[in-house]
Amino acid sequence: MSTEEKSAAPRSLAEALRVRDDVSLAALLRSRPDLVTPVPTDLTQLATRAGTRASVVRALERLDRFALQTAEALAVAEDPASYEELLGLMAGDEGDPAVSAALPRAVALLREQALVWGADDRLRLVRTARELLAPSAQHPSPTGLGPTVREATAGMSPGRIQEILAAAGLSSTHDSVSAVTALGGLFTDRTRMAALLDALPGPSREVLERLMWGPPYGQVTHDPAAHLRALLDRGLLLPTAPGTVVLPREVALHLRGGRAHRTTEPVPPPVEAAAAHRPQVVDATAAGQALAALATVEELLKEWDEGGPAVLRAGGLSVRDLKRTAVALDVPEPVAAFWVELAYAAGLIASDGEADERYAATPAYDEWRELPPAERWARLAESWLTATRTPGVVGGRDAKDRTLSALGPNLDRSAAPEVRHRVLALLAGLPEGAAPDAESVLARLRWERPLRGAQQRDHGGQGGQGGQGGQGGQGAQGEEDLRSRLARWTLSEAELLGVTGRGALAAPGRALIGAPEPVHPAAEPEPEGPGDKLPVHHHRTPPVPAPATPAEQAAATAAAARLLAPLFPEPLDHVLLQADLTAVAPGPLERELADVLGVLADVESKGGATVYRFTPGSVRRALDAGQSAADLHAFLARHSRTPVPQPLTYLIDDVARRHGRLRVGAASAYVRCDDDATLDEILADKRAAGLGLRRLAPTVLAAQADPAALLEGLRAMGFAPAAESAAGDVLIARADAHRTPPRAAPQPVPDGPPVPDDTLLTAAVRAIRAGDLASTTPRKPGPGDDAGDGPARAGGELPRTGAAETLATVQAAVLTGEALWIGYVNAEGAASQRLIAPIRVEGGFVTAYDHTADEVRTYPLHRITGVAELADDAG
Repeated sequence: MSTEEKSAAPRSLAEALRVRDDVSLAALLRSRPDLVTPVPTDLTQLATRAGTRASVVRALERLDRFALQTAEALAVAEDPASYEELLGLMAGDEGDPAVSAALPRAVALLREQALVWGADDRLRLVRTARELLAPSAQHPSPTGLGPTVREATAGMSPGRIQEILAAAGLSSTHDSVSAVTALGGLFTDRTRMAALLDALPGPSREVLERLMWGPPYGQVTHDPAAHLRALLDRGLLLPTAPGTVVLPREVALHLRGGRAHRTTEPVPPPVEAAAAHRPQVVDATAAGQALAALATVEELLKEWDEGGPAVLRAGGLSVRDLKRTAVALDVPEPVAAFWVELAYAAGLIASDGEADERYAATPAYDEWRELPPAERWARLAESWLTATRTPGVVGGRDAKDRTLSALGPNLDRSAAPEVRHRVLALLAGLPEGAAPDAESVLARLRWERPLRGAQQRDHGGQGGQGGQGGQGGQGAQGEEDLRSRLARWTLSEAELLGVTGRGALAAPGRALIGAPEPVHPAAEPEPEGPGDKLPVHHHRTPPVPAPATPAEQAAATAAAARLLAPLFPEPLDHVLLQADLTAVAPGPLERELADVLGVLADVESKGGATVYRFTPGSVRRALDAGQSAADLHAFLARHSRTPVPQPLTYLIDDVARRHGRLRVGAASAYVRCDDDATLDEILADKRAAGLGLRRLAPTVLAAQADPAALLEGLRAMGFAPAAESAAGDVLIARADAHRTPPRAAPQPVPDGPPVPDDTLLTAAVRAIRAGDLASTTPRKPGPGDDAGDGPARAGGELPRTGAAETLATVQAAVLTGEALWIGYVNAEGAASQRLIAPIRVEGGFVTAYDHTADEVRTYPLHRITGVAELADDAG
């Protein structure tokens, strides 16, 4: 390298950032958003922030496996290292075409993220990253390499080092430094090292082979065996502590053929297809699942319409209430937790905030029910995709060994939205209609975020959905990292919700994540069936960026709804009545018909066709809601495609004839009936003992129970009483829907700072450039500067001059047209340095062209801390 090239080479990360263009700086801030909050004042501060431990750890966690392996190789290489040295560590002595092809991308990625800087002949890993990834006794390197000869011999006596030289066949030296250098040179010389190893006995070579790939440390006694002594004498094993030896890094690299890693993974593992289906079948299946999802959420909210389960003191549902909900929905408890959490994430349920706090539907639920079915589904799907609350961990234990409950605290996992989106994007990369092999998806995710996955061990979810059908089967995955468990839950939840059908991504699901439409091949579609198990390899799945703004996500959600709407069947306006007091709905019903039928009959079975059963209790429920027998007859005749069966007509008339025959009012409560024999029957019934009944008149009974309890007690005895007002009129008992006050849906917990948009990036880069210009522009020495030091530079301290000198200097600059360097404190007290070209001075203000802001501004003179003229050689 020439002298000019050496002088031009950056000497620090700040200098390396200074030569970047604006596009490169914006890419750095986009990939590491923590660097832009708050906006750095200049490039020196940006470089300092990029080298902090927290920021470097966050950046390393977002590297793919090969980029991380490249950083690990640089951590065990000399500092600085050339590109050729790095390639040797990654590909080994024999070379690897795949590594050679992928390494430029990995180095470029590390440079873009400011983890590596310098030219190809002087690559430097950021010091903090080197400290995190370099081998040490306390923190072994992922490479399995140990310390270098120089590091391992630090503190060793000079005499012992000279003995090792003699045993290795090297000449003695006059000092320890040259001795260690000579020993390191021997270990890195392939020819001489091969001869040294060939002279060792077989057991000695076996010891080296066992330590070769790590861990490099071993134990020896105070009197080691002969084959160990041969290794110790030649420095092939070096002592690090009493009874502990280590294999030097140079020796291990020779044994490995120059490779830093046992297995280098330059290419991501392919996502393979486990089955292939026709896209039409996938979309139809997903649409059916979507309809079932809507029905399940509506059934859940119907259960809680008049007030749901009580809120635990610590928040959330009790285990008993979750079991009751699961029974009501006819699903396993983990699946019930998923539906409950989904409705909560969509803002459809919340706590009512009353003294006796309970969960209930929100006013948003009523608005949601009025939307078309496809839009209702799209809202649920969007809430699921973006939510950080993770129902999969329900039933697990938190860090304090407390059970995690549905709707309770500590269910947020900030990585959940990113994992869900990435899993769906991987599915979008498969051929249309292909269902993925789950293990290949997990392998791909582990390759894309190896460090993040390895560190995300999570107490929640260890017993959450393990062994439960439809929710991932995590019973044997207790030690699986959080990202892998999130991926498994994503696959099962997407199927439940109808984002996928038969495991393959459906067209609405593809639109939901903003993935491009698939390219349809010209070949004939593959036949569908269990024999379609051909793996489909995709080494490079194009990334599908998540929508960056709420508006973009809303547009994607609307597109998903438009694609789903034609797949839904038209709602029916009729049912099929049968003689066994049942009605069959052969498909989804119109809203009004479904609401009335849900009151008049009980749902007996669900599926492609819903079966309703009419019972005395269900008919009485309809009569209590204000319907008359004539209304019910007319309703059934109008909406039945079959004649109304005679048994159903008799059932309605019989219940209606008895409905309201007994009347209950407030005494505490009373019962009156024109038929005193009926009252005699009630008094004689042992089940009436708890109601505290006594006869006041031949046709009147008084009760100690309140009217509501009296109504329930008489109905439990088989009677059909009706409530009565103070005027003697029958009260129509309508089910009053309980609603919470307006509630906002829970906000996702961000996974670190948000990614800045283009507007913020442009402004941030401009501000950093401006601050850097102000802090690095040479200025003339002022009265307080050391004249012997030459031209002073703005090293971060604001210039300080008196008011008179400031005014005189600015006025002179107006006449000469020269630029000045000023310190300025704004109204909020924030100090900054600026480069200005004064235009005029009047009324205590200076109007100037601000080079740092690239616009004309006006500054109060009393807020200028001082001025300095620029040096003659300033650009």
